[in-house]
Amino acid sequence: MTVEVSSREKEIIIGTILGDAHIAMLKTAARLEITHSEKQKEYVLWKHAELKRFTSSKPRLVKIKDERYGKTYRQWRFATKAGDWCTALHRVFYRGRVKIVPENIQGLLASPLSLAVWFMDDGGRRNDSYGLFLNTLSFTLREHELLQHCLQKNFSLETRVHWIQDGYRLYIPSKCARHFCELVHPYLLPLMHYKLSFNPVTTSFARLDRARDRK
Repeated sequence: MTVEVSSREKEIIIGTILGDAHIAMLKTAARLEITHSEKQKEYVLWKHAELKRFTSSKPRLVKIKDERYGKTYRQWRFATKAGDWCTALHRVFYRGRVKIVPENIQGLLASPLSLAVWFMDDGGRRNDSYGLFLNTLSFTLREHELLQHCLQKNFSLETRVHWIQDGYRLYIPSKCARHFCELVHPYLLPLMHYKLSFNPVTTSFARLDRARDRK
């Protein structure tokens, strides 16, 4: 499928590729696959509405059985049709089956909308401070350095790299929290506002819960 991707569509796609989305390479072309938990159904429907030109079916509820723990997980998912536009992105963001941060990320991650989608996918806030984070555990230290440089140059955002258990995580310190929240808030869905430590509308910071963070 040959199709032109609009600026807005590309910004959303870039954000979700850095986040939870997966690009699957099929026989002749690639497709974008998006999956979120059942409680994020509204978010999946929003992504589908934004990218519906590339799809041929609606999101569906899927039940995944984890035999190890005897649990069943419910997820909402959809996939785009395979196309050259997605194959080109696969070449940029993948080495084989492994997702990477490309060297030219500064030219790709340049819009607050992309940053907001990435944060909605993989972001959160600490309970013991106003700091925020992006769960980037699958990326290497070098790839985190590329992301840090990109965020500094394109958004004037200072970040740190923290090691947590089995991978690195990109951390936005408290002193930068307000700036970050002001950047992404206009693009966040209301159901994602809980992830922010500062609300630009009410100009108030989230309540800290240091006791809960220590648990």
